[in-house]
Amino acid sequence: MYKLHFIALAILIISILIGIREIKITDNISFLLLPITYSIVLGMIIYLSKHFKWVGDEEAKIAEGIMAILLGVIISKLAISSGEAIYMIFNVGPALILQLFGDICTIIALPIALLLGFRREAIGMTSSICRDPNVAIIIDKYGITSPEARGVLFIYILGPIIGTLYMSFLASLCVSLLPLHPYSFAMASGVGSASMNAAGLVPLVNLYPNMTTQLEAFAGCSNVLSSAFGIYMFIFLSLPITEKLYSWLSPVLGRNHEIEFDDDTIQDKDSAHNPFGLKMDNLQKILVVFLVFSVIVAIGNVLGNHATFVDSLIGMFVIVAITFIGLCIRELIPFNIPSIIIICLIGMFLAIPGVPTADFVTHYASQVDLTTICAAFLAYVGIALGKDWEKFKKIGWRGILITLIVITGTYLGSAIIADIILVLSGSI
Repeated sequence: MYKLHFIALAILIISILIGIREIKITDNISFLLLPITYSIVLGMIIYLSKHFKWVGDEEAKIAEGIMAILLGVIISKLAISSGEAIYMIFNVGPALILQLFGDICTIIALPIALLLGFRREAIGMTSSICRDPNVAIIIDKYGITSPEARGVLFIYILGPIIGTLYMSFLASLCVSLLPLHPYSFAMASGVGSASMNAAGLVPLVNLYPNMTTQLEAFAGCSNVLSSAFGIYMFIFLSLPITEKLYSWLSPVLGRNHEIEFDDDTIQDKDSAHNPFGLKMDNLQKILVVFLVFSVIVAIGNVLGNHATFVDSLIGMFVIVAITFIGLCIRELIPFNIPSIIIICLIGMFLAIPGVPTADFVTHYASQVDLTTICAAFLAYVGIALGKDWEKFKKIGWRGILITLIVITGTYLGSAIIADIILVLSGSI
């Protein structure tokens, strides 16, 4: 396992040294290339390259397990910022809740999916952003072998591969193009996926460093709300509306050649399991992963943000401690509460002004840059996803296009709704 961690550290250092690069499309339109982009790409390249003997299938499988655990670290970091800005969050509460209606805007991809030759797969592909709860509902409603299940699994697989990169690009581009408040974009990044949430937030934090705490707070809370309440939006609104639109549009737009699929291009996903993969007999291994990851991030934080190593390491210990406690509580309680919710509640509570732990937690957590955490995390993600490259190629450009439109729809829909509510409520 030490080889994998060494490669992850090397990827992080290279990504930080490359730094932030602005790509100008026109004088007024640009997007940012960030360390998080380099990390995931370098990770995939290293796995796929035959010249790197240190990274193979075994390391990729280990990276996949590590990746699942480390998602909680990102959630913990955002939760601390949410607790620190809790009173501001209450002031803009209606915007955070109502922007969830933007999740329905994934439906804009439905006509295009039909024109490209998808049939009932389009219902699974375009009724949501296709994260774990949506997959579970589609499979429960239509069956694991159904076209709808095949469709939702297409996006489920493609999401982590291209969604993280695309969210970063989309966020930085939208800031250049649209006259919306940064708070609106931060809320829109809460799509229910920790990696995409962070990827959409990182460009905002780099563009508006003076708003870092507020942006992290809104993004974190939005992501929790999407995970907790987005499922009801999906059950009662998105899925029924998609079904109805399909019945109207399919006879008109579905006349072209139908795509034939090989079922080997998808894999069954058990969304009922603990997404962080914690097993009580693996506590020692998990603690080692947290320790090594903390050291890696601390080194990157020193290079990228000129913080002291000691402060960075203490900050990471605070963040991973909250994550670890949340994961353990999830395993011990008899209720089926997602780990993400527990971690968020603990992180928020410990950072609320007036709570005895608030000053210590917020001070040291603020010493660690979110970009550095995400870049280190995505080094493992890139290596883990490299082994799915053949599956990625089989799905093809049609699936990629629909994935991008689905992500764009929910992001823009949520951002626009959030901005309207913020303006109407006088919050901005």
